[in-house]
Amino acid sequence: MELTINHTTKKFEKLPENLEALIAMELPEKKKGIAVALNNRIIPQSFWAETFLNDKDSVLIITATQGG
Repeated sequence: MELTINHTTKKFEKLPENLEALIAMELPEKKKGIAVALNNRIIPQSFWAETFLNDKDSVLIITATQGG
């Protein structure tokens, strides 16, 4: 099974349970300042736990950064 995460294909033996689990795997140290789109649709953080992933899904993860 595979997901495209930020334009890079990643293979998984078993997909993460939901979008929240994927974010925890990809950004374990980050809890805030994250925006996520699944198949070009923005998913609010309040829906991450109930948003399930399917083989070949595309996920875009954007993190806020400091600086100017």
